[in-house]
Amino acid sequence: MAAKRKSLRGRLLLDGGNLSGSWFHRAVVLVCQHDAEGAFGLVLNRLTGSSLGDAVESDLPESAKSLGLRAGGPVQTEAFSFLSGGDFLPNGSVMPGIDHGHSIEDFMELLAAGPSSQRLLAFAGYSGWSAGQLEEELARSAWVVHPATPKLVFDPDPTTLWRRILRGKGGLFRLLSDSPEDLGLN
Repeated sequence: MAAKRKSLRGRLLLDGGNLSGSWFHRAVVLVCQHDAEGAFGLVLNRLTGSSLGDAVESDLPESAKSLGLRAGGPVQTEAFSFLSGGDFLPNGSVMPGIDHGHSIEDFMELLAAGPSSQRLLAFAGYSGWSAGQLEEELARSAWVVHPATPKLVFDPDPTTLWRRILRGKGGLFRLLSDSPEDLGLN
């Protein structure tokens, strides 16, 4: 009897030091969906340098135009996704307190109806794995799995997130977090 596959939905995947040279080098990915058909996630720590207002042609409220846009992954880089968070989402689609959406219409409704305490992240593109692909990458130690929390997902300094999470894990992970960007310089 085959072992039941454990879903990684609501967990973080961190580059385990074996993805140098790839798009996912030093990435922190929130797994939004994971089942027998594959997995879907969003990279939390890749800022595009653009705002949502720069990228979306819809008539956005002023408050949304300045929202920073993140690169969610290398798949369909023009595709829009968002994460919303708050206490009003006890049964979020990703995990308690965090919901995922992909339509600009849903995003606009959320802006119009949501409380001022909501947290929002906007993404261009996403990360995707076909059936069994993520499991193969995990078996090769490409990823370090870490529990996700709303505090980590909506961290105000995403560019240092990979390093801070690994440093907090201690041991060899701390050494990895302190390694130079280019290991050839070591």
